[in-house]
Amino acid sequence: MTILCVRFQLPPTHEAALPELLGLLEEFTPVVEALPPDGALADLRGAERYFGRDAVELASVIRVRALALYGVDCVIGAGPGPMLARMALRDARPGLTRAVPDGGERDFLAGRPVAALPGVGTATARTLCEYGLDTLGRVAAAPLSTLQRLVGARTGRELHEKAQGVDRGRVVPNGVSRSLAADRPFDRDELDPGRHRRALLSAAEELGARLRAVDKVCRTLTLTVRYADRSATIRSRTLKEPTAHSAALTRVAYDLYEALGLQRARVRSVALRAEGLTPAEQASHQLTFDPVDEKVRRIEEVADRARAKFGPRAVMPGSLAA
Repeated sequence: MTILCVRFQLPPTHEAALPELLGLLEEFTPVVEALPPDGALADLRGAERYFGRDAVELASVIRVRALALYGVDCVIGAGPGPMLARMALRDARPGLTRAVPDGGERDFLAGRPVAALPGVGTATARTLCEYGLDTLGRVAAAPLSTLQRLVGARTGRELHEKAQGVDRGRVVPNGVSRSLAADRPFDRDELDPGRHRRALLSAAEELGARLRAVDKVCRTLTLTVRYADRSATIRSRTLKEPTAHSAALTRVAYDLYEALGLQRARVRSVALRAEGLTPAEQASHQLTFDPVDEKVRRIEEVADRARAKFGPRAVMPGSLAA
């Protein structure tokens, strides 16, 4: 086990502390990849040799230091590669590192649904399940030629390798990407999907207005849903084209939410983060002949001028919904 996937238990209002926590990880290894808003991957191959401890022991030290220095607990998954470390993180709990031992990759994956594998979307999972390949163990045992006929040559080969525990990913050092976030906590744990969607609409409109105010567009939108048991689900999507258009951000936010398939989930808060910000003048925009879209964009311009003159409350949330 050489890779750690760490998720810091940061309150939504303290996400600015992530760079300092990344600095804590960099005390053990320079190979740290930020996973905003609250996580990171760390390659500990050199650290294991230098400190004479394995990754699980180093994870315990990292947890203690995060608590002592920043008052922040964390959950940690460990594995031979980034994919397995990410999947182990889903089973981790505060105070306990979930580790996938070397040589135990196939046993760890065997009983998991095929949709649990990173990169397997809803359509691919549905196709595999129709042919009885509903677990990763069955996918790993299936002939490569069968998988390639079902999902294509390249996808079939990658799926076959991953299901067998072959993790070719690597940790790519980076910094925390420049981003903007909008959080919508609920007064109480919320079960109503309609209220979830209204919160997402409000957050998307706020992000769009803030992006346009600084003449930026975003390339990626990330949705974070936090639950009553303090767990969280994070999903990201790269946009078809960089945008600061509130209606486009809202559509992507709704798609991300619907893909979660929440059933009576007690949601504590939802948050949207716009990432990969670039100057608006450098972004291309595909022309459209949709009069509704053009009308909404003109309304946005008027609303932005009203906000600039009268303040952020000059426009009621939801009034720009397409």
